[in-house]
Amino acid sequence: MTSQAVVVDKIKKIVPPLSHDYHKGQAGRVGVVGGSEDYTGAAYFSAIAALKSGVDMAHVICEPGAATVIKGYSPDLMVHPYLRINENNRSAAKSERIIDTVAELFPRIHVLVVGPGLSRDALMLEYAKGIILRAKKENLPIIIDADGLFLVQNDPGIIQNYQKAVLTPNVNEFRRLCNTMGIPNDNTSLEEKTLRLSKLFGVTIIQKGKNDIISNGESVIVCDTTGSPRRCGGQGDILTGLIATFIAWGRAYENKLWNHDNSIQSSELPVLASYAGCTIVRECSRVAFEEFGRSMQTSDLIPKIGPVLDKLYSR
Repeated sequence: MTSQAVVVDKIKKIVPPLSHDYHKGQAGRVGVVGGSEDYTGAAYFSAIAALKSGVDMAHVICEPGAATVIKGYSPDLMVHPYLRINENNRSAAKSERIIDTVAELFPRIHVLVVGPGLSRDALMLEYAKGIILRAKKENLPIIIDADGLFLVQNDPGIIQNYQKAVLTPNVNEFRRLCNTMGIPNDNTSLEEKTLRLSKLFGVTIIQKGKNDIISNGESVIVCDTTGSPRRCGGQGDILTGLIATFIAWGRAYENKLWNHDNSIQSSELPVLASYAGCTIVRECSRVAFEEFGRSMQTSDLIPKIGPVLDKLYSR
């Protein structure tokens, strides 16, 4: 079991110091693929969590019917209505053109989140698959959640052995992924199952639950930070945005945006980012619940992100 104290110390090292010498975009650029006509909030929560935790820019790539709504949530987000789901005259060539259009954004981002609010529409899932495969070719880190996990569950080869990927299943999604990979539903501990699933997939996995269990297939770390008893929808979307922030900051660390001792390996970044995200969203939830109690909603977590991040990971 990996030491929490060691992980926290390493996370603090990848938080970029604030400096007048940086220019726009150097402290992180995040892309979120998701947001459909029925599910606009999830992609917003993911992208705004990234902004509120300190990245410079956040893009949402969504269905046109969701774009205006998401733009209305915040003028700080860049919203791209590329994922068209009109079945009229559908063709492989048209789908490929849409995927090409999304891929043109890749040089402008450091990390991609796929899944929040995506829906299980067949065409949206087709786009998501193509986008993931194209992102892998560009060596872009990918975080997959929600309906993105439904895609992976049915076609694990999409992401298998891509070490720059993080999957964030809840208890039901985790069980389905285990079934896909032939891991029995027995009395084996969740820590052992998460380790095994991560090893079989060849990616970092967060099993979200009472405690969050994180594994890269080699080791396990448990996040037992106290959260809240409220289970309002959207907290997992906040988590994906937070993880994206720390992965983007890891890229800045690798590029030596500031002077440091270069003691953190690239292979460590997915686990460090995952643990940071889990601790922050849990503490935000705890603080928001103290204020709002039973009426707490996920939107109440958003103003807590900055102060909580500073409290947990400021240098």
